[in-house]
Amino acid sequence: MEKKRIYYGGNEHQFGDLRLPVGEGPHPVAVVIHGGFWKAEISLDNMTGVANDLTNRGIATWTIEYRRVGHEGGSWPGTFTDASEAVDYLHTLQETYDLDLNRVITIGHSAGGHLALWTAGRHRLPAASEVNVADHPVRLKAAISLAGVNDLRMMHEVHRIRDARNPQAGTDPVANLMGGSPDDVAERYAAASPSELLPLGDVKQVLIHGALDINVPVGISSSYHREAEELDDEVKMIELPTVEHFKLIDPNSEAWQVIAKEVRVLLF
Repeated sequence: MEKKRIYYGGNEHQFGDLRLPVGEGPHPVAVVIHGGFWKAEISLDNMTGVANDLTNRGIATWTIEYRRVGHEGGSWPGTFTDASEAVDYLHTLQETYDLDLNRVITIGHSAGGHLALWTAGRHRLPAASEVNVADHPVRLKAAISLAGVNDLRMMHEVHRIRDARNPQAGTDPVANLMGGSPDDVAERYAAASPSELLPLGDVKQVLIHGALDINVPVGISSSYHREAEELDDEVKMIELPTVEHFKLIDPNSEAWQVIAKEVRVLLF
């Protein structure tokens, strides 16, 4: 396995780790996106195991970093424009590395699951949107959301209720990302929430969520799944009954074997 750290922009947080599998290409590509409620404290390192495992399965991985809440230029709109530009940097990487851009998926966990679906739906953005920066977007074959925050309004409501019950629970990460509540900045939520960009059209979607997840309730994925199906999107929901939030990114877990199988079906 070969790994290279490459910058797609001029900011210290605008980079990715490209891992190339052994053997000849062109290699299918998984854009790996980390979570952590978009906070500066969590980095792409928490997806190292996922990226290594996928690369060992014959898939090139582009694990992206992006400006987050707490970074200058992070939150709205920088977190979104970074994710978009990082995905589209695959065009530049293909000039040097043997990548098959006809077989590209995004796969993200938690807040990264949100961005995995959002980058798959950005073609639905209004032309004048602040976060519509893709001049030559990479065409995604599929997007996989692992316990993803697929509906920002719903996740905001979850935290509003939690905070009312427990004032010590902390501030709402969705409001921190968006710069306000859905009532304050409704147009931002319309452009930033995957559920509001539906239908995604010909991009396949796979939602995998543990029933025991206390960080991102499984209902967020099941609700998104219903909405996407009603709009005739090709979407698959897998609920794992004995799995919590972080098992989904543990390559040694049984949950990960389910995920790896889905990745293979999409790319090979």
